[in-house]
Amino acid sequence: MGTPKQISSLQNPLIKQIVLLQEKSRERRKQGLFILEGQRELSLAIKAGYDVKSLLYDPEIISHEEVVNITKDSQKPPEFIEVSEAVYQKMTYRGSTEGVVAIVRSKKHDLKDLALKHGKVLILVAEAPEKPGNIGALLRTADAANLDAVLIANPKGDLYNPNIIRSSVGCLFTNSIGVGTTAEILEFLKDRKINIYCAALSSVSENYTQTDFTESSAIVVGTEAIGLSKEWLNASTKNIIIPMEGEIDSMNVSVSAAILIFEAKRQRSA
Repeated sequence: MGTPKQISSLQNPLIKQIVLLQEKSRERRKQGLFILEGQRELSLAIKAGYDVKSLLYDPEIISHEEVVNITKDSQKPPEFIEVSEAVYQKMTYRGSTEGVVAIVRSKKHDLKDLALKHGKVLILVAEAPEKPGNIGALLRTADAANLDAVLIANPKGDLYNPNIIRSSVGCLFTNSIGVGTTAEILEFLKDRKINIYCAALSSVSENYTQTDFTESSAIVVGTEAIGLSKEWLNASTKNIIIPMEGEIDSMNVSVSAAILIFEAKRQRSA
């Protein structure tokens, strides 16, 4: 198995690089790397074919044999580095990460590389999502429903924000994800004859329970603050609405998406 490298200095260049990757989206894009914490997240990333470059671990929490076992299915073995407790605490973004922090190569998520199965697909589209917690929740819902893809239109940040990884509980790695402009995603959907159902508060929107989701469908949600752009609303097959019976006229975007997605799933299993 060999003896792993050891780092005990907080001033080590690699530790500084990890902190920078945690904090700066620009650095993640520039280097094509991101930081991953947690054993479950690491296992899911490896299963999804991500390239783990380096794996740092605190031997007081997890043994060298255990980290080797976690990464046994990696395409190629990562560099193993044992770190002191102080270094481990400096690296970690979360309160509890089960002793492991990995440097991982990111993926591009180009639409042209997204392969959809044949048949009646069900896709979630999120336009310009900003809050990492909402993006993570959307990815969890997509995983729970086993959607064919999640498409992010006009993203405001990068998918490898540590808050997205954390809030998605690793579902960033379990979903097929494509990223593009609204125009690119509309073209992608239309080329594949996928119906576009936009969640929108308008007088012409139809109750979501009266909408037929049994054919190939894309459920499109916007931000809670401004909703969907006119580009989506004008291109939609049908605009749909979840009736509100209280004082407010909207819900959290991830809650709305879950209601719509599982209505589509219900119809398809009926």
